[in-house]
Amino acid sequence: MTDVLPLQAAAQTRKKIFVARHALVTRVTHWVNAICIFGLLMSGLNIFMAHPALYWGQSGSDRDPAAFEIGATSSDADTPHGFIRFGDKRFETTGVLGAVRDADGDWHERAFPYWATLPGPRDLGLARRWHFFFAWLFVCNLAAYYLFGLTSGHLRRDLLPNGAQLRPKALLRDIVHHFKLQFPQGEAARHYNPLQKIAYLGLIGIVLPLVALTGMTMSPGMDAIFPWLVDLFGGRQSARTLHFIAANLIVLFIVVHLLMVVLAGPINEIRSMITGKLKILPEETP
Repeated sequence: MTDVLPLQAAAQTRKKIFVARHALVTRVTHWVNAICIFGLLMSGLNIFMAHPALYWGQSGSDRDPAAFEIGATSSDADTPHGFIRFGDKRFETTGVLGAVRDADGDWHERAFPYWATLPGPRDLGLARRWHFFFAWLFVCNLAAYYLFGLTSGHLRRDLLPNGAQLRPKALLRDIVHHFKLQFPQGEAARHYNPLQKIAYLGLIGIVLPLVALTGMTMSPGMDAIFPWLVDLFGGRQSARTLHFIAANLIVLFIVVHLLMVVLAGPINEIRSMITGKLKILPEETP
């Protein structure tokens, strides 16, 4: 017992130090991507409002059965009732989707709230200009990240999980730690855990390229240059549906990512993505 108390006192008084966590290119491309994705999502919602329905195949119109639809119906009192429909299943969404209030409290038949779209008012032409601007910036920034990740070894060294991390027992242990909010400390905090690696690789290796390619497929100009894109995705409407699904996967990733940042310590995590330095205990560094 006499040895335990001094050790506990020392553990409480030891100071933390800053260690290298994120390279400059990683930090810059991260924040540029964040700006681009929010711009793309908000302008994309404004574009989607021009025809808020999804189809599969080459064509889609009001006469074709939609796999997914956001809409509104008016009652006898001329108050719209919003809904979303998945196939034959319909759900009431008044006040959230389909029928929303403006700043004056008046109801409008509108797929998404004003605060969620760029620009706020329904403007297909301006929304497309915003969308294309952020799309090209996003593609160039993503290409720069891929180039850096491959040439520097960042993708292989930091994001590629090894065989031990992919074992079911290791993945289950990591899942349990997340549910218990037991986040890595010290030296372990300097490295991505298996779930982070899988999530990041899935995002940058599958979801983001899918968003870019399906977006190109919906562009007649790009179809003229790369006509095989339409065949690759089974039609322009199929590409539009996949584009919408991939965008929602990005939203899901962002929500989970922000939640993990808050739970792990937002000041330390955000500071590490701005300055590149993470604060950990000194005796736990190499």
